[in-house]
Amino acid sequence: MNEADVRERLRVVDDPDLGDDIVSLGLVNEVEMGDDSIDIDLALGAPYSPTESAIAADVRQALDDTDKQINLTATVDRGVDPEDQVLPGVKNIIAVASGKGGVGKSTLAVNLAAGLSKMGARVGLFDGDIYGPNVPRMVDADEHPKATEEDEIVPPEKYGMKLMSMDFLVGEDDPVIWRGPMVHSVLTQLWEDVLWGSLDYMIVDLPPGTGDTQLTLLQSVPVSGAVIVTTPQDVALDDARKGLQMFGRHDTPVLGVVENMSTFHCPDCGSDHDIFGSGGGRDFAEETEMPFLGEIPLDPSVREGGDDGKPMVLDEDSETGEAFRQFVYRTANNQGIVHRKRHSDRAKVEQ
Repeated sequence: MNEADVRERLRVVDDPDLGDDIVSLGLVNEVEMGDDSIDIDLALGAPYSPTESAIAADVRQALDDTDKQINLTATVDRGVDPEDQVLPGVKNIIAVASGKGGVGKSTLAVNLAAGLSKMGARVGLFDGDIYGPNVPRMVDADEHPKATEEDEIVPPEKYGMKLMSMDFLVGEDDPVIWRGPMVHSVLTQLWEDVLWGSLDYMIVDLPPGTGDTQLTLLQSVPVSGAVIVTTPQDVALDDARKGLQMFGRHDTPVLGVVENMSTFHCPDCGSDHDIFGSGGGRDFAEETEMPFLGEIPLDPSVREGGDDGKPMVLDEDSETGEAFRQFVYRTANNQGIVHRKRHSDRAKVEQ
């Protein structure tokens, strides 16, 4: 068996999202034949996403009868020059945003990060809300960052996630009163001077709106995807459109829209109540031709988990926890689609 034989066998492996086999799509970067092994580098860019994990499993199955050890690596063209990369060890930077406050954006960011970590990914969670940081409370992080002799910041960890927040650096009750240039300076220092190490995903919890923090992030680091959080009500959807337009102007891929605070299931009467309306997030996603990442129920246990520092996505016995996990799976899958499609398009141009 030679390299051509291996590539021919891999034509049975389909990418369910791009609609063709991985060889035709240019997703098989390299094949190296060893005496006892076959080393294959695949253009997979979303570690631990269900779809890409399934593709890798199908590759192994296609070569299962070769009596050789199959070694898989993943290298995808992310469209960023490594020399220009601010965070070279971070594969994916996903911004979680909303057009307005009060829609549960931080809750979605924390659960997205914790869910990815639970899947096995190396995750960082950056609390980008300079004026109202609350991520440390939501994960019950009582350890603070440390500093090396070179004045680099060592982030604390919780639930397998590396954490950074302005809340670690100011007094508990001290307000942050800064103008735009100071925000830019501090944010740049936080992500450049922090020892993040190698991460599969960095989740950035942005403040609501389209202000200085959002612009600083989009202009300074290569955001690989954005998640728009809304509630079903019209006023939230109006503001979500502004967030969508902001990412569009900076050519940032939007991975999808997630609707928070959906139907409330009354545990006493057993009835469902659409307190903030119904279906607004799904309709918004369809109208803007964006993927819909799911609906998170209005559940008091989500608030309790946030106050107690236990992300709901980690609760295996909860229907709401399952809704969070489906949101995590879809987000990771869509990040993979963005990378694989870009890589495939470039590969076809180069052929």
